Order: sequence, then C-alpha cells, then structure tokens
Amino acid sequence: MANTKKSVPTKARAPAAKASSTKVAPTAGKKRLNLALQGGGSHGAFTWGVIDKLLEDGRLEFDGISGTSAGSMNAVALAYGAIGGNAAARQTLEDFWRAVSESGQKANPLGKFDMSWMQSLPGGKLLPAMASNWFHAVTHAFSPYQLNPLNINPLRDLLKQQIDFERMGAESKIKLFLAATNVRSGKAKVFGVEERITADMVMASACLPQLFRAVEVDGEHYWDGGFMGNPVLYPLFYHTQTQDVLIVHINPIERPGPPTTAEDILNRVNEITFNSSLIKELRAVHFVQKLMDEGWIKDEYMDRLQYVLMHSIRADLALADLSAESKFKGDWGFLTMLRDRGRSAATQWLDQNFASVGKRSTVDLKAEFL
Repeated sequence: MANTKKSVPTKARAPAAKASSTKVAPTAGKKRLNLALQGGGSHGAFTWGVIDKLLEDGRLEFDGISGTSAGSMNAVALAYGAIGGNAAARQTLEDFWRAVSESGQKANPLGKFDMSWMQSLPGGKLLPAMASNWFHAVTHAFSPYQLNPLNINPLRDLLKQQIDFERMGAESKIKLFLAATNVRSGKAKVFGVEERITADMVMASACLPQLFRAVEVDGEHYWDGGFMGNPVLYPLFYHTQTQDVLIVHINPIERPGPPTTAEDILNRVNEITFNSSLIKELRAVHFVQKLMDEGWIKDEYMDRLQYVLMHSIRADLALADLSAESKFKGDWGFLTMLRDRGRSAATQWLDQNFASVGKRSTVDLKAEFL
C-alpha cells in the first residue's frame, strides 16, 4: 500500500482513552503490533495464511487482536496457540482450519463428491448459480428456527474441541476483542473488554442470521459482528499500548466495473455493506489525525491520546476471482489455496513495510478510504 505523504508527528494520531495501565515492552529484537481481522466465511483462510507467514517470519509479536466472524475464529486460534510459541500457534491454526474442512464435508452430503466435472456439461457453469439461488430462496423463506429446531451447530463443538478457552483466558498474553451485533439494540458489542472470551462469544460474532439462531450471551442475543464492525478498531486504541495496527481485509473494497449478474450484484452489495462500518471508523481516525496535524487539539488533552500507525493487507486482487458462494466452500484444497494466497500477500507486505512498523503508517487513509 502507498506510504503516507508526511511523516507521523511525535505525538498522537488517533482517539483513545488512557490505554491499559500496564506497559509491556516487546520481546528483544521484535516489533509489536495489533491485528484487526475481517470476517468473510471460508475466505478467512486467507487471513490464516497472513498470520501463518507473520508467525513464520518471527519478527513481530501481537499485543491485541480485534476480530469479527471468521476473524474471531482466527483470533482465538492464534491467541490460544501462541501460549506455546509461534510454532504452536501455526499448528493450532492449521488444526482448526482442517477441522473446519472435515466438519463441513460431513455436514454437507454433496461435499463428499467432486462435482466439478458437471461444469463441463452444456449449461454446467450455471449449476453453482442455480445452487446459490436455491440456497438463498430456502433461507429467505424459512428461518433457522424452522429449519434447525434443535439448534444444531457443529462449529460450536469444533471450537470447544480445538480451543481450551479456560486456559486461553488464564495464560494468553494477547488481548482479544470480538465484535457482535446486539439484535435488540442494533448496536455493536465488543466482547473481551471486561470479560474473558468464551465459545459462545465467538459464535455470536460469527452468527449469520439466515443460517443460525441468534446466540444468547448474558441475557442478550447477538448476530454476526460484520453488520456493525468488520472489525472494530477502537478497542485497540483504548485498551492496548501498541501504536501499530495491521488490518487484514478479506472483503474487497474495490472491484473493476459494475457487476451484471444477480449473484455478482448481491455479492457486491454484501461487500459494500460489510466494509461500511470499518471505512467509517477509518474516516474518523483520519479526521482526528487531521485535527492533530493542524494543531486543533490543546496540549493539555494530548496525554489522553495515543497515536496509531495504520497498516493494511487488502485482498482486492487476491480474492477477485472468487464468487460469493465460495465463502461457503470448505474443502481442504480450497482452504489451503486461500492460505497460500494469504502467505504470499503477507510476504509482500513484510518485504515492503516491515521497516516502517513502529515509525510511520504505510497506508494513506485519505487516499485509500475517503
């Protein structure tokens, strides 16, 4: 991504209350940053690849992670695995995504068979679109309370099998902030600010309302966090001491030309919707930066702020060839393909931007998001 045109001033860059009182220095020889991880179904395997490469590289460590939906899944797998070090974190992420693939294949009877040969038949390329239309018709005609009266969700059991939430809460040094949408109030809820993360909180963050019942946590019901924050950034400003934030985007912000098919139009509407809250928050960050750059913030208030340096890895090109329905694909070959694309994107980002971590932003908020 393009570098900002001006260097970051010594003082603050983004709004934050007093960050957490205990300042922990990075490990010698390493740089520290926060991660902000978007949701996007199985496309979250791209984020797995990004994290895998950052862990393999070993020059960075993570203070806080803000995640939504699939980003929340990656966040807890990383936080739990990192208790045992980078190699253990990489293995935990791989084990998690392999379990997701195996669970998906069992839950989907067609997943056991290779249907790709059918696309070579006359009209075969329409099959994915027909299947997608049928799926949307069913899920818009019947609610998950009707289609799934027993509220069966294999992902909940998978999470509990893969992640020891009690141990993660007690031993992990990574701060987790997971976004969900409060169904009653319509407001964003960020789990992890005042409580330890549980499996139900992760499920709430990833609850697609057409597929699953709203998840109840402490008497409130929640849907997918992507509606209100994909992901939210402000907990990283308020509750960590780390100035660098790396956003891993998996919902393309830009696409060439207008979509022309019904499926592509729906996909683009969803991408815009699930990016809107993040873009609004980035605009707010830029606005406060502008106030600071131009001296509109009084000196006596500067100590209430901590500056942030923004970085991003965008999947606009890396995932441009994938359809909306591919977010529900779970075969291992597809997931590892996404992982490898994420690793490639992270390699490029490290080569171009590692030296700037802790010194300057590597994304121009005004040019990229306004």
